[in-house]
Amino acid sequence: MSLSSEAKQGVIAEHARGEADTGSPEVQVALLSKRIAELTGHFGEHKKDHHSRQGLL
Repeated sequence: MSLSSEAKQGVIAEHARGEADTGSPEVQVALLSKRIAELTGHFGEHKKDHHSRQGLL
């Protein structure tokens, strides 16, 4: 349940301070927010997936 490389690159390009910036707080928060949004949709469809839900915490 991880983001694809293309999705990560899009988020990084949108929120990066510089060309090679992947560690700034803005980028890290944006990546986590994107992952949470994808998992929220997954949990709506798969209500009994407690393993992934625990991995989110």
